[in-house]
Amino acid sequence: MRIDAGLTGDLSNAADRARDLADTGLDGIFTFEGNSDVFFPLVHATGLDVDLYTNVAIAFPRSPMHLAYQAWDLHRASGGRFALGLGTQIKPHIERRYSATWGKPVARMVELIQVLNRIWDNWIDGTKLDHRGEFYRADLMTPIFVPAELRHPRPEIWAGALGPRMTEAMAEHADGIVIHPFNTGAFLRERTMPMIEAGLEAAGKDRGNFTLNVGCIANPCLSDEEYERASTAMRFNLAFYGSTPAYRVTLDHHGLGDLQPKLREVTKSGDWSTLGDLIDDDVLDLLAVRGTPEECAARLTEEYGGLADRLSLTVSTASDEALARMIEALD
Repeated sequence: MRIDAGLTGDLSNAADRARDLADTGLDGIFTFEGNSDVFFPLVHATGLDVDLYTNVAIAFPRSPMHLAYQAWDLHRASGGRFALGLGTQIKPHIERRYSATWGKPVARMVELIQVLNRIWDNWIDGTKLDHRGEFYRADLMTPIFVPAELRHPRPEIWAGALGPRMTEAMAEHADGIVIHPFNTGAFLRERTMPMIEAGLEAAGKDRGNFTLNVGCIANPCLSDEEYERASTAMRFNLAFYGSTPAYRVTLDHHGLGDLQPKLREVTKSGDWSTLGDLIDDDVLDLLAVRGTPEECAARLTEEYGGLADRLSLTVSTASDEALARMIEALD
């Protein structure tokens, strides 16, 4: 498995932070679509010898042409080490936060992947750009707007997926799937993998040419103080994710579905300070990984070894020293 971690923080220190992360021995660095732009920080990491990707860029508010240029530029600047990770988000955020339109997310994402590849076909070998679909139109490209030669195979497109229709469709049409960190190894093996295998079979694709990127909340710790700080952060993170109705399927799989509406009620009340209190130790240790670097490495291998191609780790409180020791233990 390749091991990746998120690049977070202020854009002004992104270059230094990316370099520090790369020095821990990580294979890749990714960005979340959170409270800042998902693409800008990666520009500062293009000179490093690590893979780069968005995890994930919210797709529907962006035009295919914008995404095509952004992915092309980052892939070219990084020496062919960028992957475009796309996600749908949920209807309230698309309509009310991004001021964009929502509808038929599976069909829309499939068409977006198709039109991106058609744009890149035009830039790579001059194939006529002539896409007119249900959601997107791209049929104008004059030579002056064709970017500089890529000099690498086109970027891979990975897509976030959870439900059966989206998971099967992305296995069929995308180059990889990004699994949300609110998951377990058992859920991945028993629920998600059959959907992925069905999509790959429908497309006649080989599993070896498909990237399974699994998110996981993990915090290696070097002291009791770090352990307690990590536990508090992970409780809140898991509670926040668990409050979203779409993620109840993971809790249901482990007989914990009744927890989801309780978490949802707290978020609706606005009492964010107590949200993490509903995540006890058993739930925390089911859905996240904590302990010494060596303990975390063993647990990650047990949960996802032989299954995931990459692990995209949320390590919000872990020190770089602890992260480096965990990566060394995973090798």
